[in-house]
Parts: sequence; C-alpha cells; structure tokens
Amino acid sequence: MKNKFYTSLTILSIFGCTVFTSCEDLLDTKSPSSIEDTDIFSNKSLVEGAINNIYTYYGEQNYRARYLPYYGLNTDIEWYNSSDKGDAKAGVVTFSALPGNTEMNIADSKEPWSNIYSGIEKANLAIKGLETSADMEDSFIQQLYGEALTLRAMAYVDLINAWGDVPARFEPVSTATVYTPRTDKYIIYKQLIKDLQTAEKLVAWPNETATTSTVERINKAFVKGMLARVCLQAAGYSLTADGTCAKSTDPELDKSVLYPIALQACKDVMDQEGKSVALKENFQDIFEDICRDVVKAGSESLWEIPYANEPTARGRMVYTFGLKHKNTDDMTGAAQGGQAGPTPFFYFDYSENDKRRDITCVPYVWDKEKQVANSINTWYFGKLRYEWMDRRASGNDDGINKVYMRYADIILMRAEIENELNGPEAAAPYLKKIRQRAFSEANWPKEVEQYVAAASVSKETMFNAIIDERAFEFCGEMIRRADLIRWNMLKKKLDEAKTKMYDLRSLSGEYDWLTGHLYTKPIDFKWKRNGVEYTLSKKALQFYGLQPGENKLDPSGYVEYTDSEGKTTTWIKEDNLKDDKIESLYLQDPDKYMYWPIFQYNLDANPALENYSWYGK
Repeated sequence: MKNKFYTSLTILSIFGCTVFTSCEDLLDTKSPSSIEDTDIFSNKSLVEGAINNIYTYYGEQNYRARYLPYYGLNTDIEWYNSSDKGDAKAGVVTFSALPGNTEMNIADSKEPWSNIYSGIEKANLAIKGLETSADMEDSFIQQLYGEALTLRAMAYVDLINAWGDVPARFEPVSTATVYTPRTDKYIIYKQLIKDLQTAEKLVAWPNETATTSTVERINKAFVKGMLARVCLQAAGYSLTADGTCAKSTDPELDKSVLYPIALQACKDVMDQEGKSVALKENFQDIFEDICRDVVKAGSESLWEIPYANEPTARGRMVYTFGLKHKNTDDMTGAAQGGQAGPTPFFYFDYSENDKRRDITCVPYVWDKEKQVANSINTWYFGKLRYEWMDRRASGNDDGINKVYMRYADIILMRAEIENELNGPEAAAPYLKKIRQRAFSEANWPKEVEQYVAAASVSKETMFNAIIDERAFEFCGEMIRRADLIRWNMLKKKLDEAKTKMYDLRSLSGEYDWLTGHLYTKPIDFKWKRNGVEYTLSKKALQFYGLQPGENKLDPSGYVEYTDSEGKTTTWIKEDNLKDDKIESLYLQDPDKYMYWPIFQYNLDANPALENYSWYGK
C-alpha cells in the first residue's frame, strides 16, 4: 500500500508552511505554540511527522508539474515532443529559456526554485532539532536523521542539476543568511558527500525495518547509490562561472579520491543482492510494478518519490512520460501522456533482439481505443502506461511514483568506475549482467559474450559501451542529461543526434537499410486490471518495416501508413521530419546553456542572486 505523507496541522504549524511565499516568509518558521524543540524531538511520532513534512514539496505543483516534466530534456535520446513550437515550455528544454520565461517565472513562489528551497528549509529545521534535542542513540531516530540528511542532499542535487551554482544553506535560515548569493557547486558537493556518508551508517537496509519495507522511504541501498552518483558528478565536468566546462581543481574532488568511495558504495549494495535488492528478471515487470503501485522494498527500485493515489492523486508521471491516449477509454479517464518521448532514431539504435527496445520506444498512439501509427517525428516512451495501472486514472495527476534510482544504475555505475580504476576486464562482468537481462539466452553468444569481448579491447571502448548501455537501459528516466554533463559530452552527443535524424530522414548512414515505408495490420490487444484480463479485438497493431530484413513493399496482409489526414504516404520523408523539428533539439549552445537561468521572480526576491554573465535578460 502506498504511503500518503499527510502532515498534521501541528507539525505544519511548528515547521512552517508547505510553500514559502517570500524570503521574509522563510524567517517566519516559529509557531505561536509554546511547544519547544525538546518536546517535539523527544516524541518519535512528532519527529517522524517532521521528516514526512520534508517530502511534501515533491507533491506541490511547482515540483511535480514544473520540475519533473522538464528537467532532463532534451538529450541525445529524449526530447520534448513539442520542442519545435517555440513557446515557453519549449524554451525550458531547448536551452533557450530567458529569466522571464512564463512557464517558470511565476509569482507567489509557484515555481520550482522556491519550492525546492522550502524542502531544504524543512530539512534544516528537522536536522537541527534532531542534533540538539533528540536521543541520537535510538535506532529509529538515527533512521529519521539519516533520512533528513539524504532528502536535503537530493534537493541540492535537483538544484545543481537544473541551475548549477546555487545558494548553499545547511542551517535554518536567519536574517544573516536570507539573502545568500550563489555558492560554487563543488563546495556544496563536498557537504553532500559528508552528509551521505553519515546517512549510510544510520539508515536501515530495505526490509530490515518496518520503515524501510517500502521504496517510498529512504534506505541504505539508496543512500549508497546516491553517494556513488554524487561522487561521479562531483568528480566530473560541469559549467563553471567563467563559462567553461571543467572539472573541479579541488584535490578532494579528484577521481582518485571520489571514485574509490563510489566503488565501495556500489560494492556494498551489490553484496546485498538477493537479500535487500534484486535485478528484476523481466525488464517489463519493473515498469508494470510501478504502474500497479507495487512499493514493497527489496527489488529493483531503490527509492521512489511517493505520490498519493487517494483520496486525491498527485504526480504527473504518466501524463508527461507515459504512452499517449488521445481520448478517454476503458483503460484511462485521462486523455493524456506523451508530452515527451525518444528521439526518432533511437528505436533503430537498439539491437533488434533487445527486449528493452519495444518497452522504451513506442511508434503508436491510442486513439478511440485502438492503436494508430505515429509520424516518424513523434515517438512515445512505453515504460509507463495507463493500461498497466490497476486504477483508472482521471485528470492530469495519476498517482504514479517517480522512480529515482534503480539497482541497474548501481551495476552500471560500478562498471564505469571499475573501468576507470581497474580496466575493462574488471568492468566486463557488470556490463554482461545488464545485457544478459536485455536479451534472451539464445542471443547471449552474440549480444552478450561477443559484444562485451569487443567492448573490453580498451578502456575507451569499454567506456563507450557503458555510455551506450546507460542510454539503452535508462532512456525516458531523465538521468541522461546529468550523465552527459559529467562526461563533458552534452553538445557532442546532441550534435550526433541531429546528424542521426538527418541520416534517418534521408535513409543514409546507419539507417540505409530502411525503405522509408511502414505497414501495419490489426491484431488483438490483451490487457489486465486488478487480475482481470480484457481483450480488444483487432485494436492493436503489428508493424512491418521497422526491423532489418523487412524490406518488401506492400507485404501481404498489411496496409501502408496513413497520415493525420488519412492519406497513404511514405513514413520516413522530409515532410515528416523537417529541419525545424530536428534543429529544435537545442537552440543555443548546450555547453554554455546547460543550466536554466535563475528566473526573474527569484532574482527580484533575492538581490544577492545573479545569472551567469552570458545569459540573456
């Protein structure tokens, strides 16, 4: 059963409003109540309420509808499906947003910056109260303290990923700190690493306690995973205040220091495989479980942003990243999904034998309870689907959790670190482990053994294979952008993606085997809800023309693709993938504009803030 982080009015009054409406409001965090910190933090239920209150910022519209739908787009493998519209929403993802962007520059703290800082302030208050007034020898209090440290670290990672250098506050706000300028992100990273190293010692493994029996609460496997992720980012590249992409010059953040820390964290988690964590045998089951609200800990999902599904649903994961339904139907009461999707070529980058491909990249839309083929320029992610839910969603909020980290990420981080520290042979077993799940055993000789052997020729070939594998494994999960930044590959990979789209359009380069024609025939569609199976007769599509060897024209039993006007037409052609669409992957240099500008409302609220000098007004 999913957690619902409803917080009592007592806790809200003690720890401040859910959203602060100004810098002055940040200072007004004391309740007129006579309850003292010692009374609060000697009461375990009140302490847990304070920790649960930190989670509430995830449920606010300015996070679930203005941070999660945009952060992570665009990359070489993922894009906003309306990137070419040129509106404020497109500006956020095409590296062209200005401080006045109307999607993000919203008054009354209804934008993500203020919202995330409200979560940090709640965490700071809880951490200070625990440190000064709680029984820190109590194992439950230790769990809550580690949870607060981790939630604060995650909030800072969100801020850094989106804005780069941001104000650092690790104490409750005061008159002296209310107007804080940007802090070098590397200084923040050092504190986050210390905090996560503390937290990993305090929180329990998944299913070790009642608290960690759900993926909606912080556990040791996730904390160690976050520690590894932060170490990799801190040791990697990012945009600096002088406008260059560079690594930190701080010796404490060198790979030689941070990679061993990250490697040990990954080893610790992998040592728990079969006890506290697991790699799901079936790739599709990971995402069906998410859609069916399975939150029991101990499997592949290490931690999820918890979104309530009753009495009022929160979270817009299927709305944004799910397979699109153009109309309401038996499967969903929400005509939503498909705001973002894979880049048009990415389906063809997978091996035809890769089980992940058809789960990740979907070439059709649900329209009036039947599948209809899309234009080549619009693909949908298939990892989240209304038809996999046990609830019939309605409205924009669907109550599906956001998976923040999977065990597969631990394995591939370990492969990357082993390759850097110990060479490709040390990395090979972990690349194999992920690919073995991706392919049926009959395909292992070619797709696993031969593939990994070729990747193991050098450190460079292994690194490139890991870059590709992270794309195949995590497309649509919005972690690619941070990876590309830390590798110093953001613009390089986006340029490669543009070239691939032009090659796809002209049926040249690695796509010269395609005919440009797409054919479909109707087949039955089976789906299940709450254990009951339903069949839609001849409402699904079987495709011809997407696989190598499918090069016949007008194959028997199939009909050719028809456009939105019902006209039979060639599927891949210039009219269906125009220059403006391709070029909208990015509109300004991603290496200079990899971060959002601080939006004008936030600049006006804090006179100590300023944007990087090359950002527009």
